Amino acid sequence: MTGLPSSRLRNLPSVDRVLKTPLAAAAVQRFGPQATTHAIREALDKARAACRVGAAASEAGDLAADALARLKAVERSSLRPVFNLTGTVLHTNLGRALVADEAMEAARAAALGAVALEFDVETGKRGERDDHLRALVCELTGAEDATVVNNNAAAVLLVLNTLALGREAIVSRGELIEIGGSFRMPDIMTRAGAKLIEVGTTNRTHAKDYSVAIGPATGLVLKVHTSNYRVEGFTAEVSAHELSSIAKAGGVPLVHDLGSGTLVDLSLYGLAHESTVREAIADGADLVTFSGDKLLGGPQAGFIVGRKDLLAEIGRNPMKRALRIDKLRLAALEATLKLYRNPDRLAERLPTLKLLARPAVDIAAQAARLAPVVANALGYAFAVDVVECRSQIGSGALPLETLPSAGLALHPLSGSGQALEALAARLRALAVPVVGRIEKRALVLDLRCLEDEAGFAANLAGLSPRDVDAIA
Repeated sequence: MTGLPSSRLRNLPSVDRVLKTPLAAAAVQRFGPQATTHAIREALDKARAACRVGAAASEAGDLAADALARLKAVERSSLRPVFNLTGTVLHTNLGRALVADEAMEAARAAALGAVALEFDVETGKRGERDDHLRALVCELTGAEDATVVNNNAAAVLLVLNTLALGREAIVSRGELIEIGGSFRMPDIMTRAGAKLIEVGTTNRTHAKDYSVAIGPATGLVLKVHTSNYRVEGFTAEVSAHELSSIAKAGGVPLVHDLGSGTLVDLSLYGLAHESTVREAIADGADLVTFSGDKLLGGPQAGFIVGRKDLLAEIGRNPMKRALRIDKLRLAALEATLKLYRNPDRLAERLPTLKLLARPAVDIAAQAARLAPVVANALGYAFAVDVVECRSQIGSGALPLETLPSAGLALHPLSGSGQALEALAARLRALAVPVVGRIEKRALVLDLRCLEDEAGFAANLAGLSPRDVDAIA
């Protein structure tokens, strides 16, 4: 440390001098003069603060490098790719379903050019965007008609607002669900303009509860698939098939909200059976709502399928325009749905189903290969063990079902739970953040969703053994 703070400050280069360095010139070329100058000023402010507490004056090249790093950090998208090693396949906070290559290619093609979104090329007149999916969805579900909106919450909202505005909507108390983000079925019903009529109790609802509740003011009967929880023990519920007969006798439509609906029998892929959309239609539901970005494996969307006359009424609701989807998602959905026409190849072409059906023995073999790689990256501060673990589907699908999996358990050789939290934070700070889960005094990296093994191993190069030792 030489010189007084004032002399060190005087030795700092000017903005103009920093701008003349090769790095600054490259920054100007890439980010523009205004943004580069602003970043240089920020770098100089930081250098001045350091000088006041005894640091030497920074060189022009160092300040230019600092400014360039700042500009690159700002340019980087906050919607960053991550390695999902949480063990939850459809992780809501990590984007849910991974879409198929075919869907990405279709969306890219739609994005790069004009498309016949609402244009009938045969007649030269205005068309409907629902036409792109209607026939395909009806083929796969057995429904008379179909439409698609922004997400399943929007689908439920639109149905309620169309059929039960100012009228009563009957639902079992045991089905008044709450999902992520404080989304509650009673709240969405109120916002839709429907009057909620609760029947039965939390654990037991009978056919007569619905029959007694249906009256002249009833707009619809709503059955909600409790996809994110189960009520067990002394319970009773009315099946969709029986409820359909009750609704028809009362002269009102039955709406079945499947939530994370599926188009195929998951038991064919070694998973527990989940009610399919086709089964819901066959059971007599007049309308069925379900998601496109969960078990279906496509982009975010909400489907409404069922009776043609009810869909026509929904189509006339002004809210439908506010909830519609754009050409990119329409293209991606069409490509995704077409994959279902060949069920024999679905598990290899649909990423979500591929991950769900991945054999545990393959995951265990991958864990054995990666254990020494991770151990080498962590140094001597943590032990790395191959462990059996359980994955879950996520996004409210089959909440009680877990999938046998394998992963790596990282144990601190000394220290406490704070060391695990610090290691988890360090892994999230890598170029591609690694997100695991802490359980049983270990940071567990469930490898079910890890397909890019080489990329994961290369990413670990960003770990400094010295930094890891400091954590522990």
